[in-house]
Order: sequence, then C-alpha cells, then structure tokens
Amino acid sequence: MGGGTASGVLDIPLLKDLPKSSDESNGHFRTGTVWTAIAHIITAVIGSGVLSLAWSVAQLGWVAGPVCMVLFAGITLVQSTLLADCYRSPDPEHGHIRNNSYMKAVRRNLGEKSEMVCGLFQQLSLYGTGVAYTITSSTSMRAMKKSDCYHKEGHDAPCSFGVGSFMLMFGAVQMVLSQIPNFHAMEWLSVLAAVMSFSYSFVGFGLGVAKVIGNGRIKGGIAGIPMALPSQKVWRVSQALGDIAFAYPYSLILLDIQDTLKSPPPENQTMKKASTVSVVITTFFYLGCGCFGYAAFGDDTPGNLLTGFGFYEPYWLVDFANACVVIHLVGGYQMYSQPVFAFADRWFAGRFPGSGFVNGSYAVKLPLLPPCEVNLLRLCFRTGYVATTTAVAMAFPYFNSVLGVLGAMNFWPLAIYFPVEMYFVQRKIGSWTGTWVALEAFSVACLAVSLFALVGSVEGLFGSKLS
Repeated sequence: MGGGTASGVLDIPLLKDLPKSSDESNGHFRTGTVWTAIAHIITAVIGSGVLSLAWSVAQLGWVAGPVCMVLFAGITLVQSTLLADCYRSPDPEHGHIRNNSYMKAVRRNLGEKSEMVCGLFQQLSLYGTGVAYTITSSTSMRAMKKSDCYHKEGHDAPCSFGVGSFMLMFGAVQMVLSQIPNFHAMEWLSVLAAVMSFSYSFVGFGLGVAKVIGNGRIKGGIAGIPMALPSQKVWRVSQALGDIAFAYPYSLILLDIQDTLKSPPPENQTMKKASTVSVVITTFFYLGCGCFGYAAFGDDTPGNLLTGFGFYEPYWLVDFANACVVIHLVGGYQMYSQPVFAFADRWFAGRFPGSGFVNGSYAVKLPLLPPCEVNLLRLCFRTGYVATTTAVAMAFPYFNSVLGVLGAMNFWPLAIYFPVEMYFVQRKIGSWTGTWVALEAFSVACLAVSLFALVGSVEGLFGSKLS
C-alpha cells in the first residue's frame, strides 16, 4: 500500500549489516526469527477471543458472521503492515532509531500530546486484556470441574461452581511469572502457549465438526438467533462485532515483538511475513471454531464454545481443551502485561535514578531452584498489578460482554488511527493524495464500526451486572 503514494515517499534506512553492539537491547541480543515472531503473535491473538466466535456468528447469521471475520482479518493485516514500517525512524546522526514499543513510535512520529492520549488507551487495553484472560482462564478451570461432575452425576445434575477461587489461583501463578524481566526472556513461554492455542483450537474445531455430523444437519439461519425485540437484536449484533474486534488485533505488542527480531533481513520484512502467516492461520481456526460451533448448536450456541456445555462427551477431551486454554492464557497474560511492566520500569528508573529500591537487584536462592535476581520495584509493582486485574475480574465476570467492551473501545484508536497517522508521517504522504484518501476512508469506516460495537457491548456489560 505504501507504494501508491503520489510523491515524496520516504524509504526508511534499514542497515543490512548492523554491528553487533548496535543490535543489542538492554544487554540482550536480538535473535528472533519469523518463526519466533509467529509464535509470539499466535500466543497473543488466538486467546480468549476464539472461544466467543461461535456465539458471535450465531448473533450475525450465516452470511454476516463469516464475512465479518474475514473483513476483520483483512483489517488486521493492513494495520499490522502499516505498523511494521514504523519500527525504524530516520535520524540525522545515526541513520535510524528503533521504535521498540508502541508508545515510543507514537511519540517520535506524532508528538507528546498524541503519546499521552495513546498511552491512556494502551494501558487501559493491556490492563483490560489481563482482566479478560483472568475471566477466561477461571471459566475454563470451572468447566473442567463441571465436566467431571456431569460425567459422574449425569447431564442433569446440579453441577454449579463459582469462579472466584479459580481466579485467585490464576492470579497467584501470574504473580510468579510477572517477575520474568522482559520479552527477550519469554520465547519459551510463547512457544508453549502457541502449542496450547493450536491444541484447543483443533479440539474446538473437531468437536464442532463431530457434533454437526452427529446431528445430521447444519443448524442456524441466515439472520442468526432471533430476538423478541429489534433493539435486542441490534445490541447482540453490536456486541458480536465487539467480540470479533477483540479477537484479532495485536497492534499494541507488534513493535515489542518486532524488536526481538534479528537483522538482516530487515525487521519490517520479517514482521510482515510473520503477520501474514499468523493472520491466515488465525483466520482458518476462527472460521472453523466459529462456523462449526454455530452449525452444531444453532440458536443454543453457548457464549464460550468450550465452557457452555454443548459438549459433554468425550469429557476427557473437553477437559484437555480447557486445560490447554488455561496454559495458553498463562502465557498470553504475560504477553500483554510485559509492555505495561516495561513502561513502569522505564518511568520509575527515569524519575528515581539513584534509588536502590528502583534500580537495585538482589540475588535470591530458593530450594531446588537456580539462583535468581529480584528487583524490589518489580516485585511490588507487578504483584500489585496482578492483584488488581484479579479483583476487577472477580467484580465483572461476564465473558462476552467484557470482550466486547475491550474490543470496541480500543479497536479504532490503537489498531487503526495511530498506525495510519504514523504511516503518513513515516512515508511523508501528503493530504488528499490517493493513498491518504484511501487510508482516511479506511479509518473512518473502522471508527463507525467501533462506536457501534462499543454502545452495544457497554449495554450488555451493565445489563449483565444489573440482572
């Protein structure tokens, strides 16, 4: 798309052979490849959102549901391509500067005021994703317990369990993992989480196919689930769009992932390739889980495909899939929390450069474990952060509504507006050129969708709270 500018296209300098010292990041050499980037992206994208897609298709119907998923896939691919080109900014002295975080890219391209606005949306989005992952993991843990209960007592048994204790368990695990220093130390966790996401997506896909075959017919209709009132249908469609919007974009952590890549080849080329492969894989699983889930259950499609208990047997496979969800979200939570942690580390270090509490590290030796370094600020801030996401999740444990609000609220500003505006600056695209008009129209259309989805999702969230 960048090749269509009318004039003044800026080719961002990308060094073919960087000196070893210039390819370091806080003492960590960049060793990432297209495969590690794909693992990071899939870990971030195929998360709790995939489990709500059957419900979303059920609200939209057989035509609009799949079409919307393909459209959102295309939007994600466009914005990830634009953002990948913003990783390096031209610099008179050094030829280029790395924008190794979303906020840094916004500041250098759009200025401090835009950075402040972006920072507010970014931190809310990352924090909200942590809340959503806490909710999803707890419902999956509860589903395993319910599945075992139904298997032993029968499908009509009163198998009812709360989610509070499971949220506390998930939070406790995250308090430990939040001490991982940064993205460079997370490759093993991302690979494990990506394997888990493939596993439960395959299971959800397979169970949906098996259910359709067992039913002997495809359930559902062109218009989706009918509602008693037109206004109810509008709210449901709106919330479904919010859920799909939540399921796709990973713009907030794209530059963090890109900063792990070695060069040559240029990082933006590797990142575009990784994004394309990841979005194609993701869309395949999303369409499979969403469409076969709706085909299997029709108007009875559950809000969460693996925990709504359309699937009772084989119970061990349902348990396995939900266990994979939990393990995946353990890694996914860290993927979305590390940018917040890195921002806090930089901010406190800048404000208190001489503080031992902020900058000092202490060696700790635990039984049966190798020695590790502990930073007191990291220990306190990250523990408190995990505690608050757990508390908010316990206050609003409404899966579909929370996903819809998060997706709708952050989709346009973070996944569309800022990447488009930064691309204009990077490529020096003038107003009213063909590329400018096309991307502005793209941005306005996405804004309209985002506002529509936000209204319905907020109504669903507070309607659930009050009911």
